[in-house]
Amino acid sequence: MLLFFIFLSIVLIVLLTAKFKWHPFLALIVASIFLGIIAGLEFTSILDAIATGFGNLMAYIGIIVVMGSIIGVYLEKSGGAMTIAHKIVDLAGKSRSVSAMSLMGAIVSIPVFCDSGFILLSGLSKKLSSLSNASRASLSLALATGLYTTHTLVPPTPGPIATAGNIGASDHLGTVIILGICISIPVLLISQFLSKKLGEKIKLESEGSELSVSEEEINLPSFGRSMIPIIVPIVLISLGTVLKFAGISVDWIDFICSPLIAITIGAGVAMLLLPPVIKANHKSWLSEGVQVAGPILIITGAGGAFGGVLKATDLSSIVGTWIGSNPQSSFVMLILIFLIAAILKSAQGSSTNAMIITSSLLAPLISPLGWTDGVDLGLAVMAIGGGAMVVSHYNDSYFWVVTEFSEMESNKSIKSFTLITGVQGITVLIIVLLLSLFL
Repeated sequence: MLLFFIFLSIVLIVLLTAKFKWHPFLALIVASIFLGIIAGLEFTSILDAIATGFGNLMAYIGIIVVMGSIIGVYLEKSGGAMTIAHKIVDLAGKSRSVSAMSLMGAIVSIPVFCDSGFILLSGLSKKLSSLSNASRASLSLALATGLYTTHTLVPPTPGPIATAGNIGASDHLGTVIILGICISIPVLLISQFLSKKLGEKIKLESEGSELSVSEEEINLPSFGRSMIPIIVPIVLISLGTVLKFAGISVDWIDFICSPLIAITIGAGVAMLLLPPVIKANHKSWLSEGVQVAGPILIITGAGGAFGGVLKATDLSSIVGTWIGSNPQSSFVMLILIFLIAAILKSAQGSSTNAMIITSSLLAPLISPLGWTDGVDLGLAVMAIGGGAMVVSHYNDSYFWVVTEFSEMESNKSIKSFTLITGVQGITVLIIVLLLSLFL
């Protein structure tokens, strides 16, 4: 009956967010109360579980999300993201323009939300189309799917960070980053191939038009300065993970390599990107970074509250009994959390929300599953991220950003972009399952 009650609470979340258009925060809190009541918890226990679940998650992940958002806003506003885009296109050359757009999207989306990244960079697909033999639709699809890949798989994007925090993988964030980058490579290759093939069949009205270089683009920060805010946190966090595996521990190195300090350093470096003529915008950009983090934080906290109520039930003991009689339980669980994330994504549209809700459901099960090391937890984050890719369609704001800014008809976006997102998610699941057998 408890499993049935949990299923009802998931249905309630889907109905409130997808049909009645409630904000996910309210839907998660209402679902938490609903689950606690029908599961027979005492009223005081429900309140304690909600408060504890919300607070414990915010205590660590909150600052990281805010600093990650600040990095993204500064890269976008200073023109650093555009600099990275131009450099990748220049290095790849005209003959590999589709691959260049995909790679560009993947790098930019690590700190910048995919919606903002596509709006920022979509003009490049017009420009590059006039300079190469690739269709503009192919370039737009490559950019969109490249952004989408790292948006769901690679921290410090808020979705993967919140997911890692929910399931207790914050101390293994370096492993999550390494797994995310490695899994992203084959996903990007497949999406590049499909973008080229499907895009060739789509003719856009403004095909071949070239954009002039704006004055803002002339004054962009250098490529090196633009990459530092992305590279520094990833290198520091990854270094901390390597040293931990090697059994090396030095207090000040552990401090600097902790995700919280590493991403804070990245945010500080990002602020140095400001060109002298626009330093007056410093305060407004900083405020915008904090504001961008706000919605993510409250949804993440509500997800923690939902997870807190789940932990207060007998779910862990039920799953523990199932695991004891099922040697393939971890393999099955990876498939299950992928499917839950995919259902939530398809139903309510937001990949980040789908990841937060699914990881909240998984959190109480980590201990009985025996997932204690970074690889197990990292694969769980990847499975959830892959599910949160399936699929982007009419109820996803990113779908409409891609459709409108690429000037593509919605039915053509469904047959191309939506199809590719489905293939991307399934590819992630296959890779995760294979890795789980050997790692």
